[in-house]
Amino acid sequence: MKQLAALNKYFLKYKWRIGAGILFVICANALNVSTPYITGQAVTLIAKNLEAFTQTGHATINSVTKDVMFLFVKYLFVALLAGGFTFLMRQMIIVVSRLIEFDMKNEIYDHYQKLDLAFYRKNNTGDLMNRITEDVSRVRMYIGPAIMYAVNLFFTIVFAVSAMLYLDKELTLYVLIPLPVLSLLIYFVNEKIEKASTVIQAKLSDLTTDAQETYSGIRVVQAYNREKEMLKHFDEETEIYKQKQLHLARIDSIYFPSMTFLVGCSVIIVIYLGGIHVGNRQIDAGVLASFIGYVNMLMWPVSSLGWTASLIQRAAASQKRINEFLHYEPAIKDGRAIEKEIKGNIVFNHVSFTYPDTGIQALKDVSFELKPGERIAIIGRTGSGKTTIADLLMRMYDVTTGKILLDGTEIKDYALHSLRKQIGFVPQDVFLFSETITENISFGVEKSDKETATRYAHYASIGQEIESFPQGYETMVGERGVTLSGGQKQRISIARALIKQPNVLVLDDSLSAVDTATEKQIQQNLDEVLANKTAIIITHRIFSLIHFDNILVLDDGKIAEQGTHDALLKQGGIYAEIYEKQLSEQTQEETV
Repeated sequence: MKQLAALNKYFLKYKWRIGAGILFVICANALNVSTPYITGQAVTLIAKNLEAFTQTGHATINSVTKDVMFLFVKYLFVALLAGGFTFLMRQMIIVVSRLIEFDMKNEIYDHYQKLDLAFYRKNNTGDLMNRITEDVSRVRMYIGPAIMYAVNLFFTIVFAVSAMLYLDKELTLYVLIPLPVLSLLIYFVNEKIEKASTVIQAKLSDLTTDAQETYSGIRVVQAYNREKEMLKHFDEETEIYKQKQLHLARIDSIYFPSMTFLVGCSVIIVIYLGGIHVGNRQIDAGVLASFIGYVNMLMWPVSSLGWTASLIQRAAASQKRINEFLHYEPAIKDGRAIEKEIKGNIVFNHVSFTYPDTGIQALKDVSFELKPGERIAIIGRTGSGKTTIADLLMRMYDVTTGKILLDGTEIKDYALHSLRKQIGFVPQDVFLFSETITENISFGVEKSDKETATRYAHYASIGQEIESFPQGYETMVGERGVTLSGGQKQRISIARALIKQPNVLVLDDSLSAVDTATEKQIQQNLDEVLANKTAIIITHRIFSLIHFDNILVLDDGKIAEQGTHDALLKQGGIYAEIYEKQLSEQTQEETV
């Protein structure tokens, strides 16, 4: 139960509803426990009248009928009232379970958004989704049905056993003989259920991940003609999952019939010994009838004890998986949570960085300064550390050594939401949501309209293409922008960054999928848009139409060269080599 202790805060939140539900449970059971007693009274009345008739030959049928009808009406009234309280009990407790499920999903979703990139590199999407859906659903079954039946079971046993002890203590003790065996059965089986449930949920996460990756990568699967192989792999994984589910089902198939058998033993004991007591005139027939009624009343709650215990164990296994992620502390946190307007003075002071999950050192003692309104280009070959600079500036990661200063304040001291709100960022891996083009462009701002989205789409040289679509800016973008070309996705992402009107703009290789003519047009537009803005443009190509105050050339995580365009060409180093290669490629394209 220590894993499920994490739910106590929700129980406190809805304590009045839960308290009302428990009160209704008590009321329902207090009324239900009187129905077998009323039945016993009716049997006693009829039995005594039959005995009198046998002895005297006279029967008071009218009087008996009147008394029995009174007991019938009393029984019906009590049963209806108990049913009403049972309905209210379910309304309270089951509704609370749904409210807590809602709160849990929101809490997990909110926590997911706060976690850093290192967490998402370690954990796959399928596992994340499974914990917020399947695991939460299992926990809800504990909060609702399991708790409701457990509380109902407790009060049913208390009231029923109390009534049985009142009627006949000896017979009650015989009825309770199977209970120790029942307790041992629950104790030994529950551990097996918990272990099996944990393994099943982990395997379900694997299946969800496999399916999600297959659907997301369907182009690659089909292009390489691997449908049969992927299906074979999925079949093998589902077979493992099926076998594990069957193993749990086998435990249940022994567990639940055993519970029912032990309860049935109590019924047999009551009928056998009770019949002997009636024959010896130790008790009357009405008491035996009441006892049978009480044992039958206990049959379902006690039989459901195994099911309830199974629900609790499965919920504990799922809550353990949920707690693993909820207890994960993000590495990126607000420092002093400073919120102030960013002007754009950026200083990298002897910055080095090693990726925590791989151990790869991406940056080695990198230092440079960018004053407000200046533009810098960061150029280098693949793997030179260019993207890492953008990630550190956006605080996707924190530096290993050194400092990054923003307007004289260490970047760690800024409130994350304030920092990221004021920087326009276009990542290398472009991502679009399954929404309209207008909504994708306006994603980074609280309020926007089609006219504003249109203006910035033209700045990114994508406006005319969007207007040529049948539905224009209301065109729905497929998952991850699958309905658009790579260049179109990049330019929509640029428009998304520009519409924020940030003082600092970071473009990470954002024109790699754009043709040469469009690239020149975008460069001209950016040169106008970037006026008086601090800009960091990361690229593997040289932008000749944009004026840069400084150009950094990275190589193996270090600054190999820096200076202006003309100065770097004169050095005849890496920059000059990249420039000559680019000119050669452009000449070949123009010739073709």
